[in-house]
Amino acid sequence: MESTVSTSPRPSPRSWIRLPNFSSIRSDLPAGLVVFLVALPLCLGVALASGAPLISGIIAGVIGGIVVALFSGSELSVSGPAAGLAVIVLKSIEDLKSFPAFALAVLLSGAFQLGIGLLRAGVIGDFIPNMVIKGMLAGIGIVIILKQIPHALGDDNDFVGDEGFNQPDHLNTFNEVTQSVGSINYGAIVISLFSLVILFGWDHPAIRRRRWLSIIPAPLLCVVFGTVLNETFKIVSPSWVLLAAKHHLVELPVMGSIREVFNTLQFPDFSRLLDPLVWKIALTLAIVGSLESLLSLEASDKLDPEKRISDPNAELRAQGLGNLTSGLLGGLPVTSVIVRSSANIYSGAKTRLSSIIHGILLLVAVLLIPTLLNRVPLACLASILLSVGYKLSSWKIIRSVWKEGWSQFLPFAITVAGIVFTDLLKGILIGLCVSVFFVMRAYTRTALTMVKDGEDILIRLNKDLTFVNKQELKARLREVPDGARLVIDGVRAHYVDHDAVEVIREFCESAPHRGIQVHCRSIQGLTHS
Repeated sequence: MESTVSTSPRPSPRSWIRLPNFSSIRSDLPAGLVVFLVALPLCLGVALASGAPLISGIIAGVIGGIVVALFSGSELSVSGPAAGLAVIVLKSIEDLKSFPAFALAVLLSGAFQLGIGLLRAGVIGDFIPNMVIKGMLAGIGIVIILKQIPHALGDDNDFVGDEGFNQPDHLNTFNEVTQSVGSINYGAIVISLFSLVILFGWDHPAIRRRRWLSIIPAPLLCVVFGTVLNETFKIVSPSWVLLAAKHHLVELPVMGSIREVFNTLQFPDFSRLLDPLVWKIALTLAIVGSLESLLSLEASDKLDPEKRISDPNAELRAQGLGNLTSGLLGGLPVTSVIVRSSANIYSGAKTRLSSIIHGILLLVAVLLIPTLLNRVPLACLASILLSVGYKLSSWKIIRSVWKEGWSQFLPFAITVAGIVFTDLLKGILIGLCVSVFFVMRAYTRTALTMVKDGEDILIRLNKDLTFVNKQELKARLREVPDGARLVIDGVRAHYVDHDAVEVIREFCESAPHRGIQVHCRSIQGLTHS
């Protein structure tokens, strides 16, 4: 009788594209608008922090919103330039001494990511423990809150998307909050408080019962009323006005025509194609960007109300195509970004259409209405992010993890602390190390069972035995007294690796000198008695 093995066919490029579903446009349209409002200052801020042209951040936002969304393995993940890559991008541009050369590295990183996706390496994301993902979400929420407090108080010295603990001005996250309290702008406080009342009050049953009110996104109201308030301050209280000169407002590049926009683009410098440094930077961007995208993908799935399971390999291919396009047009590298994705989900998005809408709005903004958007106070946008941060790190979430016990809470808490006091990737790495410790600890404790009945002793292998269990196995064998009759039962273990076999063999060789009788049952290579 012949047996056949079915293998999954390699997806064709035609099957990669995922056209949006317009059936949920009533939910996706306002969500896309909210993500646009959040993403606009983030795109500009990341470009500023990266030492790159401001337009490169907008290009990456547009590409992440439209191109990546069309190929993404997730319905709700939103991509764009990531603050986590800002330090790498800044150093890379300095080392290459040319932004066009860096754009070439971005393009090549997209090719690397495309290859990683085709090799189906997205399974790496499946090995990240749930508590680390939950810790990542809560940690990002706390970072958002701490980083946006200064903007809400009118201290806009740092860019909106800053996520690192240590800052270029030699302050850290907590110093910045303390310093901002000493330089309060009362206009920013009024706008921020007004915005927060709208954001949290919009969920009140009295509002939700009125359908015509619930159709209007609360963040849009914040932006409109915040902008109107700031214009009103010019008349009633000039000292409260938030000024562009002090970086209190959105700072979108203003261009006179579409031709001027194209003239500002810096395309890849293909003459540097054989430069080893370009390839090294491309590989670094591909690896770091892929890891951040997979982490954000896992986190987005956790937040998804419908609990859909995204395809990580499709996501990596989408990020690869996105970076190919972004690099070709002179944009920053793109990744899936949890801040935008969580704002998208909390705004009620249902499908990838919301991400595409946000990308289109970014494109329209830079082409048609930059002057209008440059009147929007950052305090409004900080309030929107504060509400997102609160939802990600609410006490309810922390309490639910606490009830899971120390073995779950400790990796969660350490991941949170790692992200707050370092950055996203370092915090995740710290959380993973702690989780691995707990997994190994639990695994070694349950691998062996020892039963004593006078001089008769049974050591049963409850599962496969590897080098991880070597210390526990040695500890149990040390407990066997002289003159005992020992049975080592491996019936339940399908596999015992070489290290464990060597420990048992050495014990068997020394047993006669102590008067111990040993019988090994169902352990390959050992039938000693």
